Parts: sequence; C-alpha cells; structure tokens
Amino acid sequence: MTVPILKQGGYLIASIQSALSDSEVLALRDELLQRAGSMRSRGIIVDVTALDVMDSFAARSLRGIAHMANLRGAQTVMVGIQPEVAFAMVQLGLNLEGVHTALDLEEGLAFLDRITMERGSGSG
Repeated sequence: MTVPILKQGGYLIASIQSALSDSEVLALRDELLQRAGSMRSRGIIVDVTALDVMDSFAARSLRGIAHMANLRGAQTVMVGIQPEVAFAMVQLGLNLEGVHTALDLEEGLAFLDRITMERGSGSG
C-alpha cells in the first residue's frame, strides 16, 4: 500500500490509511524526506487517524521521520492518534518524544502555521 502525499501550500500531508509493513514505513520515510527537500516544504503532517494500532517499529520510524525532517528544516506534526492507540502506546512504553502532535488535521495545519510564522519572524 502506498501512502498518498499531498502538497498544501508549503506543507506535505501524508495520510496513512491502514497499518503499514516495515518496508512500507521505510518507503514512506524516504519519500517524505525526498519530497520535503525537492519541494522545499516547511512542514509535514502525518495523519494517522485511520490507524487502530501502532507497533514499536512504526512509532520509532515516525519519530525518526520527524527528527530527520527537522534537520532538513521542516517541522513535523502527527495528527489523529486515536484514544485506543494512545492508550496502547503508553501501556507498551512507546513514545513520540520530540514529535509534535495535534488532535486533527485542522489543528495540525494551525500549529504549522504558528511555528513557521515564528521561525520567519526570527523568534524561533
């Protein structure tokens, strides 16, 4: 399964529709980072609303995507983590340390707008 990646202004939006295999997660990472560079994206949103489970590899990989994108100048925000997924992640000791999160796509876009505006004004 390929993950659709849309461009919205200066941002990329990757909407994960179902659980991904390890190789699909790695392909998503490579594609997002390549596109972020070629499109000079200021932000990336990873929408996980459709996921009802997140394993440790996926959590680590998504955290890695956020850190790698940040090194390339793009902020990443993960949106739509379902309550059951959040509960299971906490129970399993999985964390998204250093990754911005938001309730939904609308809040994720607002967050990126705020953070990129702060960076542009020189206060961030």
